[in-house]
Amino acid sequence: MSNQKKRNFQIEAFKHRVVMDPKYADKTWKILEHAIHEIYNHNASGLSFEELYRNAYNMVLHKFGEKLYSGLVATMTGHLKDIAQSVEAAQGGSFLEELNRKWNDHNKALQMIRDILMYMDRTYIPSTQKTPVHELGLNLWKENVIYSSQIRTRLLNTLLELVHSERTVEVIDRGIMRNITKMLMDLGPSVYGQEFETHFLQVSAEFYRVESQKFIECCDCGDYLKKAERRLNEEMERVSHYLDSRTEKKITNVVEKEMIENHMLRLIHMENSGLVHMLCDDKYEDLSRMYNLFRRVTDGLSKIREVMTSHMRESGKQLVTDPERLKDPVEYVQRLLDEKDKYDKIINLAFNNDKSFQNALNSSFEYFINLNPRSPEFISLFVDDKLRKGLKGVSEDDVEVTLDKVMMLFRYLQEKDVFEKYYKQHLAKRLLSGKTVSDDAERSLIVKLKTECGYQFTSKLEGMFTDMKTSQDTMQGFYGCHPELSDGPTLTVQVLTTGSWPTQSSVTCNLPAEMSALCEKFRSFYLGTHTGRRLSWQTNMGTADLKATFGKGQKHELNVSTYQMCVLMLFNNADRLSYKEIEQATEIPASDLKRCLQSLALVKGRNVLRKEPMGKEIVEDDAFFVNDKFSSKLYKVKIGTVAAQKESEPEKQETRQRVEEDRKPQIEAAIVRIMKSRKQLDHNNLIAEVTKQLQSRFLANPTEVKKRIESLIERDFLERDDSDRRLYRYLA
Repeated sequence: MSNQKKRNFQIEAFKHRVVMDPKYADKTWKILEHAIHEIYNHNASGLSFEELYRNAYNMVLHKFGEKLYSGLVATMTGHLKDIAQSVEAAQGGSFLEELNRKWNDHNKALQMIRDILMYMDRTYIPSTQKTPVHELGLNLWKENVIYSSQIRTRLLNTLLELVHSERTVEVIDRGIMRNITKMLMDLGPSVYGQEFETHFLQVSAEFYRVESQKFIECCDCGDYLKKAERRLNEEMERVSHYLDSRTEKKITNVVEKEMIENHMLRLIHMENSGLVHMLCDDKYEDLSRMYNLFRRVTDGLSKIREVMTSHMRESGKQLVTDPERLKDPVEYVQRLLDEKDKYDKIINLAFNNDKSFQNALNSSFEYFINLNPRSPEFISLFVDDKLRKGLKGVSEDDVEVTLDKVMMLFRYLQEKDVFEKYYKQHLAKRLLSGKTVSDDAERSLIVKLKTECGYQFTSKLEGMFTDMKTSQDTMQGFYGCHPELSDGPTLTVQVLTTGSWPTQSSVTCNLPAEMSALCEKFRSFYLGTHTGRRLSWQTNMGTADLKATFGKGQKHELNVSTYQMCVLMLFNNADRLSYKEIEQATEIPASDLKRCLQSLALVKGRNVLRKEPMGKEIVEDDAFFVNDKFSSKLYKVKIGTVAAQKESEPEKQETRQRVEEDRKPQIEAAIVRIMKSRKQLDHNNLIAEVTKQLQSRFLANPTEVKKRIESLIERDFLERDDSDRRLYRYLA
């Protein structure tokens, strides 16, 4: 066996270059060129795309890519020039149809050509940084067709004319419009913008400039806004049907500027139809339209808000300062509530609950409610009216709604402490006379006030309810100790804690002897069970039930005030009494006595006395008799007192003085709190801090704050800096 070495041969690589003959390349290109012609001439059905692809592949592979590419450009350009001539020759409405048809043909041809030249697209074009086949086809269409001198201007004018026709209520072929504008977009955003959109916006601006001027001269504000809204909707619809979606913002800006922004002030102030007219007549639909249109333009809503605020303040000022409207406090407050409801509804229904408009409403109400210094008193009188009788038979939910509305007005008051003063007086009268409709409603309002202003604001009010409950227990104890009193007149005493109840001047009044004796027994009982206390009778705040027999024997039970009881009991011993005799016998203050006699003698259906001479006023020369002819269908007859609903001027001054006195310790307490925290502070900043701290209760007067600072300096709570007299230091 021969020992021969085995040899293994392996082929690592083998390169075989085949070079295409230029003549063969020309022949190959001729085949491809013919195919392109056939494609454009709609004769592609007989072509073998596999063979054509191989031919194009071989040309690129054998370095004839440039020949293939340049040949493609030349062939396509030739066809597109023919297409341009065909489009140019189209007449009238067939112009866009021909352009659209040729564009569709070109796109189909381009797709086939790109498939054939796919290898060139993948290899040759990226390496030479030439334009890809599809993009090349679009560019050649743009240069040879769209930019043709005979097509370019005609195309723009035709498109703009169609838009104008549609704006003037003519029907156009939206399909062809959509196809043409899409063609421009396919050619590139810049083509769509330069060849159509820019001109479209310019022409639109002029169109709406002229139209808006025409409308503003012949339409009222509501009609104008309807037309503007319709035009805006039409343009948005137009975009959705056949324009680029990015055009919507631009064209709506044009409509907004020409139809709204340029005419804002004129529309708002238009006589008999502008904003104020809409507000007065509750034109919710027109107001909503104005809001939605004006919000689209710069400063649109602020212009509406300014005029609305001005109108609210002016009408509110008239409402709170007109002497005729101040005669009835309940009506006064009801008008405020109606006004608030009116604008709340407008803001809710027309202004989309816009917070800025709600803030404008609040600031306006705060402004004009505080123009009338009697607003706190009137709001309390309104509450008094509702809690006495106005809420009788009303559901709990409706009661809460009414109380919430009252609280809303209360928040606008700068002098909340004045409201507190009056509210306490009115609550006291309701509780003592038993005339409150609902304890739950009373307590509900106190809870609301407590939530709004804190415990300090309502602590005394809650103390009043406590006294009423304690008084019931006290009366049970009194009659338990005096069972012998069960057969005679019944006495009910309400013991009021000084400080919790409104300050009342102790008015002397001569009670009938039997009642005076009962009162003394109660005094002895009460002081015997409570040491260190003092009782003073508030006869002006009491009531009584009297059994009366009139001329023909008719009997009634009369519910009267303590003063009325004192007057009527005098007639048990006299048939005729003069005003002066009654005044001397009872010692009732003159103003109260006149109201008392008016109620007894001048109120129809309640006139248990008669007066001579007859007249509407009580004067000192009058004489009074029991009205023997008095009759009523009811056994129990309630004789009310002619109410002095609003305070007289002296009473008003007295209340104001009490309020000012109550403010002094509050101002001083605020100053001490601030200075204790800050140690030293200049005058202006101290005034500002005090005002801020107290604004939830009242608006502090800087002059009064200065006086309180001086008082605290005198009492060594503060001192002035030696070098700067406007700087204060706290003394621990």
